[in-house]
Amino acid sequence: MRTTLVWLRNDLRLHDHLPLKCALEKSDQLLLVYCLPDSWFESTEYGFPKINNIRLEFLLQSLVDLRKHAQERGGELIFRRGNSPEIIAELAERHRVDTVFAHREHAPDEKREEDNLRERLKVPLRLCDGNSLLKETELPFSLVDLPKVFSNFRKQVEKEVQISRPLSVPKILPPHPNGCPPGIIPSLEDLGFEPFIRDIRSVYRFAGGETAALSRVQHYLWKSHAIKTYKETRNGMLKADDSAKLSPWLALGCLSPKHVYQEVRRYENDVVANDSTYWLIFELWWREYFRWITRLHGENLFRSGGIRNQSPKVEHWEKWLEAWCQGETGVPFVDAHMRKLNATGYMSNRGRQNVASFLVRDLRQDWRLGAAYFESRLIDYDVHSNWGNWNYVAGVGNDPREDRYFNLVTQTLRYDPNGEFIIRWVPELRDVPPKEIPHIVQFTRQQREKYRLGAYPEPIVFSSAWRR
Repeated sequence: MRTTLVWLRNDLRLHDHLPLKCALEKSDQLLLVYCLPDSWFESTEYGFPKINNIRLEFLLQSLVDLRKHAQERGGELIFRRGNSPEIIAELAERHRVDTVFAHREHAPDEKREEDNLRERLKVPLRLCDGNSLLKETELPFSLVDLPKVFSNFRKQVEKEVQISRPLSVPKILPPHPNGCPPGIIPSLEDLGFEPFIRDIRSVYRFAGGETAALSRVQHYLWKSHAIKTYKETRNGMLKADDSAKLSPWLALGCLSPKHVYQEVRRYENDVVANDSTYWLIFELWWREYFRWITRLHGENLFRSGGIRNQSPKVEHWEKWLEAWCQGETGVPFVDAHMRKLNATGYMSNRGRQNVASFLVRDLRQDWRLGAAYFESRLIDYDVHSNWGNWNYVAGVGNDPREDRYFNLVTQTLRYDPNGEFIIRWVPELRDVPPKEIPHIVQFTRQQREKYRLGAYPEPIVFSSAWRR
């Protein structure tokens, strides 16, 4: 009897799963294992929880969905909690596993886990590139020659690379070994977390798992055809189909980026190819770029000076950081986005750029505090995109435009001119005329009294760039 083990991390799916395909080629028995790390229930070095109930619920839903799919094909998902390398090595030894397969990760913590497991195993550990559009061997340059600017990376890969088709879902999975209990997938309450109560103001309800992921792709492209106008609507904040909203499933690996790429290309061939369909591919390339940036720069991505080793000057005001986290800065566009993040675990890309710029440029806080808070709160937290984007906004990453700044007044006028999004999340401003909402940061005391803004704070800082 040949037994293989597939170690799952950010790849909770059966479609386009290279480690699974490799394992099935030499398996009579299969251990498909997910370990919930104990480290996720600790605080980060910045004092924030590493995960919250929103993302954790999404993860647990994804595990339940994956177990269902595995059982339908004769297999089983083995769930464990604890130290992943220790558990995987123990399972491999107990059940006489021939080879352990897993997707290769790029971030330092995950790479240390791989090294730790390799030291413990008595059998080979085979790591595969498969959570990205490209394998390292398919890059049209060596990793050390990775372009320093995204546009150069994009142009080169678009010109020289052919994306391979995603792998199909296996029809049958081998059984798991006798004497290996599957383990009970816990609930939030079992893990000591409060139930997640969905906010009625949220425009979209995310459900974890491969089933929901593939359904969302089907809806966004083939049912609603919302992809046709993606470039025009992607900055919208009030409708479920303003943007694709695929990031939570991509982050957890319930959805393969190759599947998204293939479906967009098929849509372009069968329906229409325009700037909007291309722009979704464009965003996939950004995701790809950040993954290879992490692979190349490692720990530097998480340091104050970022990958450019140029630490910005910072001020340490805990009250300002707390106001930013809670959406109590007195700047409506920032507060609305932060309150939505806290209530739903999600924020539009436009919102992320603005709140990050405000924290770094206007409040002059350490950008790593913002990145760590996002890690704690985002349902679609992805180590590469999150920390790469914060490097970018802070001016310590791959951005040729130094001192990138978002003016909160002009951004509000452009993306929420009638204050609909702001009022939804900052109801204290409901008596303010819509056209005046972008200018609240400049209100006099008389104006604040007139519109009964006593409960809403005055701006904790004021930028001269905000003047009319």
